Amino acid sequence: MNAVTETRIPVALTIAGSDSGGGAGIQTDLRTFVFHCVHGTSAITCITAQNTLGVTRVDAIPPEAVVAQIQAVVEDIGVQAAKTGMLLNQEIISAVAQQVEAGKIDNLVVDPVMVSRTGAQLIDDDAIQTLCHALIPLATIVTPNRYEAQIMSGLSINSLDDMQAAAQIIHQKLGAKAVLVKGGGMQGNLRGIDIWFDGQKLTTLATKLVDTKNTHGTGCTLSAAIAANLAQKKDFLTAVQQAKDYVTTALTYALDIGQGQGPVGHFFPLLENKSSL
Repeated sequence: MNAVTETRIPVALTIAGSDSGGGAGIQTDLRTFVFHCVHGTSAITCITAQNTLGVTRVDAIPPEAVVAQIQAVVEDIGVQAAKTGMLLNQEIISAVAQQVEAGKIDNLVVDPVMVSRTGAQLIDDDAIQTLCHALIPLATIVTPNRYEAQIMSGLSINSLDDMQAAAQIIHQKLGAKAVLVKGGGMQGNLRGIDIWFDGQKLTTLATKLVDTKNTHGTGCTLSAAIAANLAQKKDFLTAVQQAKDYVTTALTYALDIGQGQGPVGHFFPLLENKSSL
C-alpha cells in the first residue's frame, strides 16, 4: 500500500480579472502563489480579451457571482491572505468590500487598479470613490502606482519628496494600515524606487533596474507576492521587500512572447534549469 502524504499549506485568495493572454490578473496571481508554496484560490471579477498588444474587450461578472465565489472559498477552505486587482465598477467594489468585512478577511492587499502606469484611467470616477472610501480602509497594504497615488493623495508626484508625502497622506486620509507608493511610472533614477509608510516607519525601497520591455503584470505580481508572504505570517515590511526581490528576478527572466509587451517570468527557476541543459 502506498503511503499518503497530506500537506497543510497557507491559502491565499485573488479577487481580480482574467487576462486571456496570461500576462496579468488571475493567471499571474495564481502562478505567483504557486511559486511561494501557497495554495491559490480565486474570485473572477471580469473577463478580458487581451494579449501583449492590449485589451480588446472587457466583460464584467455580475456582483452576485463575485460574492458567491468569495463565499465559497471563505466558508469552506478559509484564507490566510487576499489581494484585489481589477474590480472594474462601483457595484463589484462595494460587494467585495462587504465580503471582506463579512468574511473577516485579514491580510488584505489592495492593488488599486484605477489608472495605468502610463496615466490612462481604467475605471470611472464613482468606482474610484468607492474603492478609496469602502475598500482601501480595510486594506493591510495598499500599493498605488504614481498616478493612483496622485488621485488618492491629491498631490502632483514628480519627486522622491512627493512620493513620501503622498504615502503619508494616503495612510492618514484613507486608513490602510500601510502604504507602498510604487515608482515604476517615475522618471530617471526614481524608476523602481518605492516608498513604504505604516504610520511610523517611512522607508525608501530600491532594487536593481532591469532593462526590458516585457513588464506586463508587474503590479499584479507584486501584490500577489505580498499576499503570499503575508499568508505565510511574514511581517508587513518583510513581505513587501521579499515580494520586490521576486518581481525583480522575474523581470530578469521576462518572457519575450507576442508582438508587444510580454509578461514577467514567474517560473524562473524552471527557466534556469532549462538553460543549463
